[in-house]
Amino acid sequence: MKFIRSSVFLLAASLATIYFGSVGMVGWCIGLKPLTRHRLVTKGWIFVMMWLIRHLLGIGLRVIGQENIPAGPAVIISKHQSAWETIGLQAIFPPLSFILKRELLKIPFLGWGLATIRSIAIDRKAGKDALSQVVEQGRERLKEGLWVAVFPEGTRVAPGARGRYRPGGAFLAKRAGVSVVPVAHNAGEFWRRQAFLKHPGEVVVSIGPVIEVKGVKAEEINRRASEWIENEMTRLFPHHFLGGEQEQQAEDGEEVL
Repeated sequence: MKFIRSSVFLLAASLATIYFGSVGMVGWCIGLKPLTRHRLVTKGWIFVMMWLIRHLLGIGLRVIGQENIPAGPAVIISKHQSAWETIGLQAIFPPLSFILKRELLKIPFLGWGLATIRSIAIDRKAGKDALSQVVEQGRERLKEGLWVAVFPEGTRVAPGARGRYRPGGAFLAKRAGVSVVPVAHNAGEFWRRQAFLKHPGEVVVSIGPVIEVKGVKAEEINRRASEWIENEMTRLFPHHFLGGEQEQQAEDGEEVL
């Protein structure tokens, strides 16, 4: 049954991506403003995807700390366990922009959609210059009214594992003068990294207190965010850590901001 559900989900999600990617391209061709295109594409796509995730895959959602979401644009620093959060976080927060590798924009339909929703596309081979790309494009997105979501561990980590938190998101928040919102979740329990089969259950997303950046160095902002996230992971999901916390390094070629 899981195989059938996962297969149907993949087909339906692919069709939805093709449709909304095409809608985004039409919006670009007729001259819709970037933020209007973003909302046009993401609202419909997220609604369809979350419906499929809930009713086909049996994966529900519970949000803790929603009252911590600030009124204005901010930088989200989130745990990264699966592809779920690139969908689910958009159902929780205001319009989001994600950091992604530039090569994805070349994929038909998917790339068109990513381009029209104002993603932050970077050249991962640029080394330290990639951080400059994130800051430059990220500040533009924040000025447009979009939030920016950053996965500082750089790659998807298994439940119970921890990657090194890189300071790219904190640097962006500091340069842009916006607050940071830390996020912990357990999506990897049900939607594992590079796994075709999805398992039913409830994703719990915990939104932490806002971290202000005024008068605080980027390294300290990053430390506070990572400390809150990992403490919250241990508090909410202690079963992940019964065997002791594991360190997981970013794989070669993975995003390392």
